[in-house]
Amino acid sequence: METVQELIPLARELMAQRPNRKVLKLYVLGGVLAFVGMVIGVVETVCSPFTAASRLRDEEAAVAELQAAQERKSLATQTLREKSKQQEAVPCSRALSIRQHAS
Repeated sequence: METVQELIPLARELMAQRPNRKVLKLYVLGGVLAFVGMVIGVVETVCSPFTAASRLRDEEAAVAELQAAQERKSLATQTLREKSKQQEAVPCSRALSIRQHAS
């Protein structure tokens, strides 16, 4: 039913046929369900910008958290590399100094 003008002839036709109670209850139930669906659609349309904004904020926060974790991890690996280089440099210089004295 696209317009209300189509509902009026339908209602007249139903009243002319003298429907029994079961059919009338079925039509009323269908109308109520259609109305509830329409109300839910309107509420969803009105509220969707707010939920989309909150989802976007949540995603941005998650991305920022991941980037911070990656930066911390890269800094930790850099410090480990520097420490290992320092430890490697110290024994090599001692070994060279021992060899120079021995020869």
